[in-house]
Amino acid sequence: MTQFEDANKGIITDEMKAIAKSENVSEEFIRDSVAKGTIVIPSNVNRKVNPSAIGAGLRTKVNATIGTSTDIVDFDEEEKKAQIAIENGADTLMELSIGGDLDEIRRRILKMSDIPVGSVPIYQTAIETIRKTGSAIEMEEEDMFKNIEKQAKDGIDFMAIHCSVNIETLARLKRQGRKGGLVSRGGAFISAWIVENEKENPLYLNFDYILEIAKEHDVVLSLANAMRAGAIADSTDRAQVQELIILGELIDKAREAGVQAMIEGPGHIPLNEIPANVTIQKKLCGNSPFYMLGPIVTDISPGYDHISSAIGAAASAKAGADFICYVTPAEHLALPGPEDVKAGVIATRIGAYVGDMANGIHNGEKDLAMANARKKLDWEAQYAAAICPADARRIRENRPPEDPETCTMCGSYCAVKIVNEWLDKADPNGSLWNI
Repeated sequence: MTQFEDANKGIITDEMKAIAKSENVSEEFIRDSVAKGTIVIPSNVNRKVNPSAIGAGLRTKVNATIGTSTDIVDFDEEEKKAQIAIENGADTLMELSIGGDLDEIRRRILKMSDIPVGSVPIYQTAIETIRKTGSAIEMEEEDMFKNIEKQAKDGIDFMAIHCSVNIETLARLKRQGRKGGLVSRGGAFISAWIVENEKENPLYLNFDYILEIAKEHDVVLSLANAMRAGAIADSTDRAQVQELIILGELIDKAREAGVQAMIEGPGHIPLNEIPANVTIQKKLCGNSPFYMLGPIVTDISPGYDHISSAIGAAASAKAGADFICYVTPAEHLALPGPEDVKAGVIATRIGAYVGDMANGIHNGEKDLAMANARKKLDWEAQYAAAICPADARRIRENRPPEDPETCTMCGSYCAVKIVNEWLDKADPNGSLWNI
């Protein structure tokens, strides 16, 4: 049975128990939320992972993407990137390779990862078809489903499925037009197939078959947002909302079939539109978990898109998004390297943490620990409270102060030390306070 089915039968699984403990919520809250579909647990029956949950009332989770490209194929490097993401606090990985032996790299990542791993099966079908025939428009419908099933059997915990790109959404996109076009890779493969073959999307037409596969292996379906904007000028347009309506209908089907599912959301969106996007997604899709891709809140930050995304992540988490896909400094420029992955994970974790604090998911206990440590000039405690202790330590130790209690920013004029020495030690009953 799936986690969804167990929850609806009143069964609290081992995964639910572990998640309740880590999230500091009741086991019944987790069970009830999974039963309603407002929380999902990516945990394929074919693989054991450290359980994690995504949804309302929980800490906002962070995903890190890795994977080869057609220009750079280095499996060892991808494993290194995956390990760095895990070490720096990513909650999940998505393996998105399009270069090299796609089965081998996926299976290597699944073997080394102890956190949930996601994928986009249509990538494999498209790439293998291109290698064979020269064009993705030659994809065989049967191969689309074979790859979904193969990846489910391998142990993939959640899959982005491009089933909401159909003739209806494409017609609306065509009528409307866009400044930045369609930027979803999976969406581009499926859209080209639909137009050139003059047929409906097989993933949409045969969604019930996908549900059968997902149910057998308890794969969480991440219903992909192929019509997401790739430019601020295109945000929250008719094509995106049209697709969201279809996604809501597919969520209903997934729940009826006993399959866990969540919805992917926009990529480029101005800050002021984030709350409305979260609200409309939750409303149209039965409060299913919302997976925001970034989001990037300005188009002009190449090289620093992880900062733009961290701002978007904070606003999204505050508005009620449940899951954030990181963005690295290499976004729009190059395949991310290990340091890009680290920067992306940390930036997104900060954004998610800030949004969660605003929502009362946590009470800022780490911030209080840092404040107390700074007041005491306790550097070891400051490192311990930091989101990345090793980097905090390295920066200070690379520029050591003369006074070991201070740092080189203020040196001997450290305000905290001055206050500690003079104000805090002043006699509270002295004549000064009677003025």
